[in-house]
Amino acid sequence: MVALWVLTTKAATCAAAAAATAIVMTSCGGQPASSASTPSDRPATTQSADAGMTDVNSSCPSSGAVTVSSGRDLKRALSGATPGQVIVLAPGQYGGHFTVSRSGTASAPITLCGPRSAVLDGGGTDAGYTLHLNHASWWRIEGFTVQNGQKGVVTDGASHNLITGLYVHQIGDEAIHLRSLSSDNTVSHNLVRDTGLLSSFFGEGIYVGSAHKNWCKYSGCQPDRCDRNVIAGNDIASTTAENIDIKEGTTGGKIIGNRLNGTGMDQSSSTAWINVKGNNWLIQGNTGTDSVQDGMQVHQVYPGWGMDNVFRGNTLRVNGPGYGIYVHHKRLRTIVACNNVVSGAGRGFSNVACTRG
Repeated sequence: MVALWVLTTKAATCAAAAAATAIVMTSCGGQPASSASTPSDRPATTQSADAGMTDVNSSCPSSGAVTVSSGRDLKRALSGATPGQVIVLAPGQYGGHFTVSRSGTASAPITLCGPRSAVLDGGGTDAGYTLHLNHASWWRIEGFTVQNGQKGVVTDGASHNLITGLYVHQIGDEAIHLRSLSSDNTVSHNLVRDTGLLSSFFGEGIYVGSAHKNWCKYSGCQPDRCDRNVIAGNDIASTTAENIDIKEGTTGGKIIGNRLNGTGMDQSSSTAWINVKGNNWLIQGNTGTDSVQDGMQVHQVYPGWGMDNVFRGNTLRVNGPGYGIYVHHKRLRTIVACNNVVSGAGRGFSNVACTRG
């Protein structure tokens, strides 16, 4: 098993399991969600905002929960949340920046859920985090829309959280950022669009960790060890920077079954759908379409990092001038399996020999 995230609430039990070649999410209501191993045949760019607004979440309980319908009510509910509580967003607009600072427990996580028509709106794209998990662990965040704000969803010192089924779009910088020693989180089956509206250089879809120049700001001048995070089954397009950016200082994560698209990427901000600079990451079963340069990349930007990453079973329709998978240097001990499928890459499959088996 790649990952197992099990949550028990007063209303129901939810499980999200990732297997080596497939990921199947099951909602609290007992209905299967999308499988990362069998994504839609439609290119990511054909999914419009209307598709993003479809109410796909069915896990909010009909009873035994606190239902909120205004930004003021939501802030009050978040500030008073207790282990095992379920907070349900009614359809509507929730203006403001929302901070979560209480934690659930392994046996009694806290749930915040709602339909896509429940919209957390951060206002302009030049300031603020629309939803911020600030040292808040054991949460289940599911189903609703996050829009506007400089950043969409940010975790700082927050672990064992599930962020799933959100529609995150119209964001100044990155859509979802796991930061400041946030480990053991699962980010799955989110729809991400239209990032980098403030700064194209910071317009990643999903971003894990911090650049080494920011370690003193976010992790006590030590590596920002956002470890063992799982990024699974997300649909990411229209990002000005990488669809997924993995920073130095992070270890042991998994990127599995995501659908990626480079249309709209700014070549001065990014040259691949995925850029891995951490150690021991597994990148498997992802599908990418249209890149400005390479499909996926490994770089060493800080000594000791960018090591021992593994690429298996990805389908890379690059349609660009670079490689399917580019590795900064052979000494990084990157494994590029021969079962990756690459097409439309101007420079070929990879700049390193593939590994069979």
